[in-house]
Amino acid sequence: MDKITNQLAREFNISVKQVANTLSLVDEGCTIPFIARYRKEATGGLDDALLRDLNERLVYLRNLEAHREDIYRLIDEQGKMTEELKAEIEKAQTITELDDIYRPYRPKRRTKATIAKEKGLLPLAEVMWAQETTEEDVLTLAADFINPEADVNSAEDAIAYALDIIAEMISDDAQIRKYIREYTYRHGFIETKAAVDEPSVYDMYYDFSEAVNKIVPHRILAINRGERDKFLNVKISLDVEKLMGLLSRKVIAAQSKCPVFIQKALEDSYKRLIAPSIEREIRNMLTEKAEEQAIKVFGENLRNLLLQPPVRGCVVMGMDPAYRTGNKIAVVDETGKVLDTAVVYITLPNHDIEKGKEVIKGLIGKHKVRVIALGNGTASRESEMVVAQVCKELDGSVQYIIVNEAGASVYSASRLGTEEFPEYDVALRSAVSIARRLQDPLAELVKIDPKSIGVGQYQHDVNQKRLAETLQGIVEYCVNNVGVELNTASVSLLQYVSGISPSIAKNIVAYRETRGRFTSREQLLEVKMLGPKAFEQSAGFLRISDGDNILDNTGVHPESYDAVFRLFEVKGWAITDIGSESMRIKLDEVSKSKLDELAGSLGIGLPTLKDILNELKKPGRDPRDELPKPVLRSDVLELKDLKPDMLLTGTVRNVTDFGVFVDIGVHQDGLVHISNLSEKYVKHPMEVVQVGDIVKVRVLDVDVERKRISLSMKDIR
Repeated sequence: MDKITNQLAREFNISVKQVANTLSLVDEGCTIPFIARYRKEATGGLDDALLRDLNERLVYLRNLEAHREDIYRLIDEQGKMTEELKAEIEKAQTITELDDIYRPYRPKRRTKATIAKEKGLLPLAEVMWAQETTEEDVLTLAADFINPEADVNSAEDAIAYALDIIAEMISDDAQIRKYIREYTYRHGFIETKAAVDEPSVYDMYYDFSEAVNKIVPHRILAINRGERDKFLNVKISLDVEKLMGLLSRKVIAAQSKCPVFIQKALEDSYKRLIAPSIEREIRNMLTEKAEEQAIKVFGENLRNLLLQPPVRGCVVMGMDPAYRTGNKIAVVDETGKVLDTAVVYITLPNHDIEKGKEVIKGLIGKHKVRVIALGNGTASRESEMVVAQVCKELDGSVQYIIVNEAGASVYSASRLGTEEFPEYDVALRSAVSIARRLQDPLAELVKIDPKSIGVGQYQHDVNQKRLAETLQGIVEYCVNNVGVELNTASVSLLQYVSGISPSIAKNIVAYRETRGRFTSREQLLEVKMLGPKAFEQSAGFLRISDGDNILDNTGVHPESYDAVFRLFEVKGWAITDIGSESMRIKLDEVSKSKLDELAGSLGIGLPTLKDILNELKKPGRDPRDELPKPVLRSDVLELKDLKPDMLLTGTVRNVTDFGVFVDIGVHQDGLVHISNLSEKYVKHPMEVVQVGDIVKVRVLDVDVERKRISLSMKDIR
């Protein structure tokens, strides 16, 4: 453990104490959100992202050590362990290096070398490998190994079999494999050729070549998909002749008396055994790196999407557009409760648009709707025309917004959707989801598999287990960062709270339904299966508005309540004043003073005291409220309306490695290529923008036929 602790401290440039304390908390069963928020004294204030990376690396290093011990044992059981081999195993830094070391000792399937050994040619191979016998003497010696019964009919046959053994010996040499792997990575090229004679989305890769060590991640994933779809042939090429020259100097001894034989074995070893294996390894490595990048981009996009500011305090009409089956409408109140539903037919020429408009206006008047959330799927363009007319006819008292409905149909057809709204059909559930995801994106989107939310790139091509683990962590971070209202949260939302399992989440809702609303966090201990450990991990992230204790509506953990009471006693303040302007002023004054002594007198650490003071300033605070609100519209813009140099305001919908897709209100997102994001050099688009950002863009080009819009964020005044 000390070895791993020290290595993590070096890699993450933090102290050994920070690592040791973090590892201890993880091993005690503490969650990352809990450690990041409530154990800052122990970790030195490490944030959620670094803690997740640290934990992930910890798992790898522990697996590496377990693998190292297995290899020690397996080689030792064969009686082949030496001091040199021990040192080599101890020095290995990756599982790949350990596998290279173990390769000669690994039980093998029947190979050309094992067949040659069965024929008794190992002694001849060892003599040749020593390179102290001349070629003529090798031929003479080989004659002694002629054995027609074993199909060794001549000295040449014996030598050929011996060379098979030597080829495998070269292939099994860990240092040789490492050298070839590194050389191929530094000097190789990924080459792709067309596998078919027809146009496709992979046209640019029909005759493509790029250096292995420079190819960008999204190209790797595109090439992999093209190969999988049988449009591309892919290989790694390099100057084999130059590599052979370098390898010869490593394999053939300076005073070798039989260099021709060893050279022949080397060439066979490389071509037959090493090159195919190394190519697979490098392509797997490139794919893993590309997948990690894609997962990272997806995760960051998801985080920003989930943390979009809610549109609070208004009645919303959700509309799921369609052609033949009509537009499904659901009106929800400020809390997301469904008030009314309807179906209107407004998208086809033979539909009664005027009647549909009257139904929409009637619902708006009846329920005092302020915003229409229109899904961006099929028939959205035609529906927007009608919705914009309604907004104009109502003198702008109602506005609309296009909502990305990705995943709404998945939710509506899911068991969860059926359980929530058994009385509604699938399309009406989608309309409810569209309305609610405007009111509170986080609470609604957690009901949907993150892969169906519509952000990221190549999400279906990456390691699905790794993707799921990462996205789970992102959702956990978002939910716990915002906090969850205990008396209204769904099972879907509660199960992402630190320390709360799906079973406990169901029990919390069941308790609420049978016993009534929670009035105190302490009541959580009465919930079935929710013991002291789960309470410790979860309580600080659960909020109770209008409860018995105002601290229950803050991020202050119950373990710190006594410290808060002592603080108020020392200062002569009243707990009932929390949330008032006068209390905020007092807390600001304390925050600006020297806090070390105060923290010590309260029996808490300085980071905890700072967090408490911040939480007490704004009980019930939602960090999303400080973000820019989404852009509401009252008029429609069409693709044909766009002209070069037109300046527009839009919302970033997706960020990829190569650019940013921006919704400018024409039902076709425009692309800001990475080269047009800024006057300065941009390594990755996330340096400039995030999903949900409101940005100003300039139209560069519009291809109406192909529905492509090129935008720029440069030179915007």
